[in-house]
Amino acid sequence: MVDPMSDLGEDVTEEDAPRCAACEEPILKQAGHRVVTWIEEGSVRSVHFCDESCRREWEP
Repeated sequence: MVDPMSDLGEDVTEEDAPRCAACEEPILKQAGHRVVTWIEEGSVRSVHFCDESCRREWEP
């Protein structure tokens, strides 16, 4: 997976792109892309979403 802090769309292929945690679509060049980050047992965890509606559908 591509570094989530990079500019998505810069030489990112579907295979390398992060996947939406709700719909599992690759996230490529989407302005509404959302990321939720948290600490779990001393490690940083994060999930990506296509947009706000997918983020609302997600159940951790």
